[in-house]
Amino acid sequence: MPKPDFIIIGAMKSATSTVHEQLALQPGMHMSTPKEPNYFSDDEVFSLGESWYDDLFANASSSDICGESSTHYTKLPDYPQTLSRMQAKLSNPKLIYIMRHPIDRLISHYIHQWSQNVIDCDINTAIEKYPELIAYSSYGMQMKPYFEAYGPEAVLPVFTEIIKQSPQSQLDRIANFIGYEGKMTWQTDLKPQNVSKQRIRAFWGYKWLIESSFMTWLRRTFVPKALREKVKNNLTMQERPTLSDDSLQKIKAVIDDDLKQLSGWLGYTLTCDNYLEVVEKNANS
Repeated sequence: MPKPDFIIIGAMKSATSTVHEQLALQPGMHMSTPKEPNYFSDDEVFSLGESWYDDLFANASSSDICGESSTHYTKLPDYPQTLSRMQAKLSNPKLIYIMRHPIDRLISHYIHQWSQNVIDCDINTAIEKYPELIAYSSYGMQMKPYFEAYGPEAVLPVFTEIIKQSPQSQLDRIANFIGYEGKMTWQTDLKPQNVSKQRIRAFWGYKWLIESSFMTWLRRTFVPKALREKVKNNLTMQERPTLSDDSLQKIKAVIDDDLKQLSGWLGYTLTCDNYLEVVEKNANS
């Protein structure tokens, strides 16, 4: 039987990394390393060949449930061949789509891109200049091709906000969806993964100066903490970006119209304004 058994296709900046790591800690689960192979989406990865992808699950036992988590699979229009490549490999995968309030996701995406020096303008300019900020929050557009290819029943909706409120119940939903036998346990000592607000803005030599274990030891041994904190503060975004009223209304109009496409799947209609209330009410449906 082709592997993986399921794929997390969660929206970027919606706790996909956290869920992946939680699943990797459960007995009888084999989650890919790297977490985001992006095999079906990225041309350079796809060119490595099917055997490269299969090797991600080669060490799994015959009874393990295998999964991977690639946010690039829901980044239309930037990766247009994702679905056709997936269909050629996987005839009936289980898909988990993790969503976050579309505007919160957009802002977190902006912070991430700012920290990577991809975006260097303010957020209100960025939404005009970088259409992917809104596109990746257009969950209806991202999911429509999967519904058409595999059917809505092949996709489990999971919401970041409910993961934060009731992580065990959401882990139970995922376990039931993927056919996991036994009881999964949410590991409370695992810190949230890939948090944008903690990111230091990238600069020349960043990997060597910041990420190497030797330089980390050197800084902590010889550089006073107060000075380290001062430098860190100068390289991080100190205040959450604020959308102007005009930008906010534009985003809401686009996203509210897009979210209508999910109403039949979810059994209720989401808008930017009712999102939290409705999601909390229907969290475990």
